[in-house]
Amino acid sequence: MGPGDLTLTPEQIRHFRHTGYLKLPTAMPAERVEELRHAIQADVDAAADPVVRDDTGRVVRLSKLLDRDRIFHKTVTDERVLHPLSGLLGPHIEMVHNRHNHATLNLASRNSDHFHRDVMQWSRSIVTVIFYLEETNLDNGCTHLIPGTHLLPGVQVLHKIDETDWVADACLDEQAIPVPMVAGSMLAIDSLVFHRAGTNKTQGTRMSMTVGYRSVDELATVEDPTVELVYGERPYIGNDGARRLPSA
Repeated sequence: MGPGDLTLTPEQIRHFRHTGYLKLPTAMPAERVEELRHAIQADVDAAADPVVRDDTGRVVRLSKLLDRDRIFHKTVTDERVLHPLSGLLGPHIEMVHNRHNHATLNLASRNSDHFHRDVMQWSRSIVTVIFYLEETNLDNGCTHLIPGTHLLPGVQVLHKIDETDWVADACLDEQAIPVPMVAGSMLAIDSLVFHRAGTNKTQGTRMSMTVGYRSVDELATVEDPTVELVYGERPYIGNDGARRLPSA
């Protein structure tokens, strides 16, 4: 697979800008997916902290994924994800450690997730990438999103955004679409788009990983310890004559 096979087309970039989501044209090979699934299941079985449990005590999320097995960092910095993302974020990309950075099981449940955003305002948005490690469909809780909602005003909440008065009054949840994905595929979401996980009606899992990426801030003179440069460089292009300071 050459660089040309990983490059987004103008039509794909426009689709992302217009709707707020894009199924990346690349995928992780089956061998990598199986390795990731094995590493996640091992930490779930061991309840290796930090974890999140549901109201019945089941482990449903592994936090700080990038501090665990090296296979996770290797995957989220793979050219199969970073090169396509450069079409959306430009040639200099940082990976965010303090938003997302987790693996989710989405076990069988009667509860429905609420629509949410991943950030509050457009001026410092991120691109959320969901790595699907199992086939996801209407039965086991595929991602649902409301196209175009990344263009709506900012709100002061991230979760249960569908209960905000003006969102509820507009019945925007009725415009949601499901996004089924195959194992190994990746979905890029504008972090302001309203989205949620579907309800898993099966007895199996719907395993995935979620990581956030953003463009390098060319006006920052210091490096942010909560992000990691994963593609390109950290140029400083301010017009004040300052220079970026080295990391502490």
